Amino acid sequence: MTTVKAYLATHYDKLDFYTHAITNAHGQNHPEVFTVRDQYVQLRADASAGHRLDHNFAKLRQTTHDYAIPDDVCPVFEATYHMLAQADKLNASA
Repeated sequence: MTTVKAYLATHYDKLDFYTHAITNAHGQNHPEVFTVRDQYVQLRADASAGHRLDHNFAKLRQTTHDYAIPDDVCPVFEATYHMLAQADKLNASA
């Protein structure tokens, strides 16, 4: 198991919950979170299938503007982007 796959597996419950929660809490003001949720689901599927994840993270960086945290969001939104950025960093160093 690669480091990024281990990270995603370890944080699966939290990231699954958080990516869903931010759609409910911030979707009206930040519609990109729906795309982030879909991209996270695809990332998990591709990681489980053993695929390279470079394209997944490139799409996440584009959608999130390199994981930029908007000023009007809650700590869960911030934590979600931080965890995704950490997974991206692990993927890049693999």
